[in-house]
Amino acid sequence: MKIEKHKSYESHGSGRFGPEDFKAIGDDAVIEGGVLVFHPETISIGANVYVGHNTILKGYHKNEMFIGDHTWIGQNCFFHSAGGIRIGRAVGIGPMVKILTSAHRDDDVSKPVIFHELEFAEVVIGDGADIGTGSVLLPGVHVGEGAVVGAGSVVTKDVPEYHVVAGAPARVLRKRGE
Repeated sequence: MKIEKHKSYESHGSGRFGPEDFKAIGDDAVIEGGVLVFHPETISIGANVYVGHNTILKGYHKNEMFIGDHTWIGQNCFFHSAGGIRIGRAVGIGPMVKILTSAHRDDDVSKPVIFHELEFAEVVIGDGADIGTGSVLLPGVHVGEGAVVGAGSVVTKDVPEYHVVAGAPARVLRKRGE
């Protein structure tokens, strides 16, 4: 196997930030200790948002991360917004949730996957949705308004509004209220 040489890349920085570094940050937003933020200039955080300890908000030089008002994000989450992340209002996101918006193509088995071109796709979470602890949302998924994602789920497809999904891969269990 031949390994291609690539140019050197600069670090994304220390992850340290101040309120003035964000694209926007709302009143009464709480960002707990140990949170790392990269490319805060591409991140907008609404009013009354809570971001738990040791979460990583990994902005990217293109696309944006938007977190709506009254959203709660548990500790140890990882959000990578290379393809863009849009989180609605009053969303609950449990601890250790991962949101991924890029993946390597898998079109040439003669080279390591890490050297394949990246593809980007936005993840959208609708207002009032709830994402269970330890869930993973993969690039391009849309979680509908008021939907519930069960703990530990791997979301590979869109989740309809007001539906409950769970599993790996996640599948629809029922519509809320029925």
